[in-house]
Amino acid sequence: MEGCAVSQENIHNRIAVLRAERGVSRKDLAGALGVHYQTIGYLERGEYSPSLHLALRIAEFFEVPVEVAFSLRPFPRLGEEGR
Repeated sequence: MEGCAVSQENIHNRIAVLRAERGVSRKDLAGALGVHYQTIGYLERGEYSPSLHLALRIAEFFEVPVEVAFSLRPFPRLGEEGR
């Protein structure tokens, strides 16, 4: 049945952008989420995909809908949106 298979695709995110916009360090974000600061780096580099629970907590921390922070497709680079 199509759509039911477990995908090994990367989960793309805007964590670094959201952090930079708000002046939040990796350490501060990690502390608020109860994870190691290196986990934030792994997430930002796409080396680790968050659990659903962690993704929702990150979106809640930044007060954005989860789809603003995470996507199955790469986000457009700055300046490419609208092309």
